[in-house]
Amino acid sequence: MGILLKNGLIVTQNPAADIFTGDILIENDRITKISPTIENSNHHVFLLDNLVVIPGFIQSHVHLCQTLFRNLSDDLELMEWLQDHIWPFEMAHDAESLRASVQLGLAEMLLNGTTSILDMGIAQHQEIIFEEMAASGIRGFSGMVMMDSGEQPYKQSKTVIINQTEALIKKWHHTEGGRIQYALAPRFVPSCSSALWKQVKKLSQDYDLIIHSHASENKKEWHIVKEITGYSNVEFFIKNDLASSRLCLAHCIWVSEVEIQMLADYNINVLHCPSANLKLGSGFAPVPEFISRGINVSLGSDGAACNNNLDILNEMRLAALIQKPIKGVKSTSAKMIFDMATLGGAQSLGLAKQIGSLEVGKKADLVVMDLRKVHCIPADDIYSQIVYSAKSSEVLHVMVNGEWKVKNQQLQPYHEETIIKDSWKAIQNLIKRINSV
Repeated sequence: MGILLKNGLIVTQNPAADIFTGDILIENDRITKISPTIENSNHHVFLLDNLVVIPGFIQSHVHLCQTLFRNLSDDLELMEWLQDHIWPFEMAHDAESLRASVQLGLAEMLLNGTTSILDMGIAQHQEIIFEEMAASGIRGFSGMVMMDSGEQPYKQSKTVIINQTEALIKKWHHTEGGRIQYALAPRFVPSCSSALWKQVKKLSQDYDLIIHSHASENKKEWHIVKEITGYSNVEFFIKNDLASSRLCLAHCIWVSEVEIQMLADYNINVLHCPSANLKLGSGFAPVPEFISRGINVSLGSDGAACNNNLDILNEMRLAALIQKPIKGVKSTSAKMIFDMATLGGAQSLGLAKQIGSLEVGKKADLVVMDLRKVHCIPADDIYSQIVYSAKSSEVLHVMVNGEWKVKNQQLQPYHEETIIKDSWKAIQNLIKRINSV
């Protein structure tokens, strides 16, 4: 017996970009039929009169371990923010505080319609992130953050990193029926030795893994990379044979014309985080140029510590707006941004055949929205309605892998009040640990 969604406005994101009022049949974890009318054959019927059904949103760059640090490190530039605040906070996590942070982040993202994430993990207790992604029902990629170089104390030996990483890969990669996957997480070029990068390349090839890193986020960081390697960020990945469609680089703000072409030539994925880029004063990624060159761009909230929320709808609206004063009002469109949040994210994760659109045979990852709100009407363009007008409060139901994870705006995997209570307790204890050092 399946789930039959009846009479919704379906935004398919299929190659024809079909939008029509109709039905969707879901059996087990997949969409088995989409049609203007599907007869009920003892399926559970879910009436969607006047509601909108869209593919689940995909956030391709988040830091679940940082959710607990929300509102604690504002108005700083990247390197000071990392060295003086975020790395000490991450080092101070114990199992209890990390679990609270991860649950808080997952709850927030599920409630705003995020069904898949690419997370950059943490050096200690990484298994907790996998445990919570599995328990929450989200489709998630993560990996232990890799740092063995630099002046900061937040690092481990290469041997420890590789041994622990490989153990986590063997335990968690392609678990929960493939819903949970491992992604290698070398933090950024300055934090990883040449020897570690060689091991990253080998692990990626041996296990066919995504490499998830940061690049060209900040001018100071760009100069550090140039000084220690002799290359710019994108050049470094190419010179070290790390560039491919499995490479996912967050930010890519300070890139030259030559590097933009390199991103295109090597099919490197760009993970765009507009709110974090503005709040840290990092700059504006040249997204229209990326798109015009055929570079895949997807969206992420980054971390709550440098964004203050993990709302994909905020990111979509901001991504659409910030380019217009610089590149012209036609440089971005609502449809372009919606594509980034769905199809672009799926491509970044290597799951374009599985998620990102509502098509027969694909996974049943979808969101039901109510756009009958005073701030959403009138409208004759559904993409404009969602990108420019909608808020996360319009998300009613969220399904991942054929199972409801949010129903009538209520979390199914977690109790929201418990998460809030646990988070307050955890951050107070974490701050006490930092102050006692």
